[in-house]
Amino acid sequence: MEQRPETKKKPRGKARVIEGKCIACGARCQMSCPVDAIEMNEKEEPIILEDKCIGCKKCVKQCPVGAIEIFFTPEEEALLKEIGAEGGAAEEAEAEEDEAGEDGAESNIALWSGVWVYVEQFEGKVHVVSWELLGKGRILADDLGVELAAFVLGDNIKHLADEAFAHGADKVYVMESALLKHYRTNSYLHGTVGLVNKYKPEIVLMGATGLGRDLAGAVATDLKTGLTADCTQLNIDKKMRILEQTRPAFGGNIMATILTETRRPQMASVRPHVMPMPEFNADKKGELIEEPFTLSEEQIPSKVVEIIKAAQETSVNISGASILVSGGRGMQTKENFARLQEFADQIGGVVAGSRCAFDEGWIEHPRQVGQTGKTVHPKLYIACGISGAIQHLVGMQDADHIIAINSDKTAPIFEVAHLGIVGDVMEIIPALSDKLKQTNAKPVE
Repeated sequence: MEQRPETKKKPRGKARVIEGKCIACGARCQMSCPVDAIEMNEKEEPIILEDKCIGCKKCVKQCPVGAIEIFFTPEEEALLKEIGAEGGAAEEAEAEEDEAGEDGAESNIALWSGVWVYVEQFEGKVHVVSWELLGKGRILADDLGVELAAFVLGDNIKHLADEAFAHGADKVYVMESALLKHYRTNSYLHGTVGLVNKYKPEIVLMGATGLGRDLAGAVATDLKTGLTADCTQLNIDKKMRILEQTRPAFGGNIMATILTETRRPQMASVRPHVMPMPEFNADKKGELIEEPFTLSEEQIPSKVVEIIKAAQETSVNISGASILVSGGRGMQTKENFARLQEFADQIGGVVAGSRCAFDEGWIEHPRQVGQTGKTVHPKLYIACGISGAIQHLVGMQDADHIIAINSDKTAPIFEVAHLGIVGDVMEIIPALSDKLKQTNAKPVE
């Protein structure tokens, strides 16, 4: 058997910064490093840790001004001259560098573990979406075989840890300070990023509320990771151990599943009432971890001068209704919604509508169901003259029972309905109403 001659490996060298050339471009080099071998100083200039650097050249390629170079020891330079800078040996070494970079990225990702849920609170009262996300987080954590943790920032909010445990959390991270009494982007960003960088959760979930959208975007930007907003489904690809983040895309015409493959943490936000509420177990306990808040008031550029609570647009709350009677384009006029109101009153329901009904001025926005409205989970959803565009379906498809009334038998709404009635809604609703009157039926309590 012929023995192949040994091929000498080309040295990779180490990266180093060329003094005076860095323009503080925003830590592109640090973002590209697969092994966390680059830190940034107070001037936002890179400091390369030689003991970690694998010479993969990713930072060199990312630098827009050539402020980073690869250097070699005298021994390495001698070896380079021996094997030559070009040819097969060089090509083989480049392949090894790419492989080393990929392996480094994988090992870096492996350092991140656990599912975290942000507990959003205002004046000590928790937004319901936080508990809903703990329910989903429990499923994701169990699929990954990791811990489920909650984290909460504020002033005098340690007692919320017991509620988080009762809703399924194994651990709760609490950061208390008088400076966190009211939400300010900079202060909550600093606290959240500090927690994430220290404990390295692989998944972070937040509510897609006004506050949550602001904080999630800022955190993802600071951590240089991905964020999928307004998810309607969250699942784990158990083979790849990656979070599958599903949300409507292209104006709601398709459902897209998004993966964050190369960065951690994987971040997603979810609207209230999309995920079911978990069971409350007051006996469940867990580990409480308290972390200090390290900023001073002088380091926070914004101030809360006064809080003015806005008046409610309407007293209606379709999110909490057990029965919804919802109208769409097929209702034709605003006057016809009065018939839906009569029918809803008979069965103890609340009137809602589609995006079209709101655009036409037939309903107020708080009554709108769908992607740009509210997500609802009623026991009974009666869709009247609604075709069933995906923007609407994502807001109501998880209702316990769905009855659809539409003159078009091919309407998409029938694909999610448990019972479908093909016909003119303006004939069917009055007929149902008359039947209820004849039977002396009473509204559902």
